[in-house]
Amino acid sequence: MDETDKKILNEIQSDFPISPRPYLDVGKRLGLSEQAVIEAVRRLKQRGIIRRIGGNFHSHRLNHVSTLCAAKVPEEKIEQFVEVVNGYAGVTHNYLRNNAYNIWFTFIAKDMDTIGEALGEIAVKTGIQDILNLPAKKMFKIKVDFEV
Repeated sequence: MDETDKKILNEIQSDFPISPRPYLDVGKRLGLSEQAVIEAVRRLKQRGIIRRIGGNFHSHRLNHVSTLCAAKVPEEKIEQFVEVVNGYAGVTHNYLRNNAYNIWFTFIAKDMDTIGEALGEIAVKTGIQDILNLPAKKMFKIKVDFEV
């Protein structure tokens, strides 16, 4: 990455403009053309440096609930389990951990009953019964930006 790529990444991590021409706005803030920003973002996405550009929402402000889930999944069933879990629109991401509970994922839904029903369905579809629902007791939100 060159210095321009780094400046763009630093700029858009938490302050991506919501406007008709966001790349033009970023370019103005950095002294670059709109096209230069578009090309840099496209290149960084193709290289896998940018995974996605999208909004982050506070689920509780949208009258939804969220929870962290963990499951004990035998190695030979991991791929199938993750495919089923990822089929639910409320699953925002999941990851593999080096632990007895080796698959962790977050789930957002309109209420905890909906999440409970979905976890039951996942258990039936995958044959994995050991799935934990770990809702937060207290929310601590921090802003995480990575200086590039």
